[in-house]
Amino acid sequence: MTTDPAPFLNDSEQSLLLKIARDTLTTFVGSQRRLPLDTYPLTDELQACHGAFVTLRASGTLRGCIGHTRNIESLAEAVRDNTINAAARDPRFTPVTADELSAIRIEISALCPGTQPGLPFIPIHDISEISLGRDGLYLDHAGSKGGGLLLPQVPGEQGWDLPQFLEGICRKAGAAPDAWKHDDCQLYRFSAQVFRET
Repeated sequence: MTTDPAPFLNDSEQSLLLKIARDTLTTFVGSQRRLPLDTYPLTDELQACHGAFVTLRASGTLRGCIGHTRNIESLAEAVRDNTINAAARDPRFTPVTADELSAIRIEISALCPGTQPGLPFIPIHDISEISLGRDGLYLDHAGSKGGGLLLPQVPGEQGWDLPQFLEGICRKAGAAPDAWKHDDCQLYRFSAQVFRET
């Protein structure tokens, strides 16, 4: 039986990260400056290193999503920097403009620790270990430069069952639909604490 990971951010920490993301978006779009974080009351958890993804949606439609899985900076810095990345450096979209700011809603996926130091990943030995809604997937594929990653909320947003989720991660990695079964691939799961602006 699978269980959800224990939340590591409380409500006030989530609210503060969303404020940092919103302030970052407004500051960067307005002036191309990176928001300093020294005036925010950062808790120990927000100063700890975590991977994070930031997703931007405009009127419910994806407008940008970028993050990193490695624990290379504090969670607060990861949220700030990936807000900028999602707004200006997602190659699927043009940069966010000031006229769009009021329509954009921000979602943060703060990655939970995994079994590997500095990474959120847990190796999957049997697909019965995957819990839809709890787990994101990462496929390390020998034929792909960076593998493929899908966040835990994707199956719910797309209406996918487990076979469709597995096919989706293979497509994201640029691999055959059943590549997760192949010897040159390793499938991982990971969890995130996901929260968003209302």
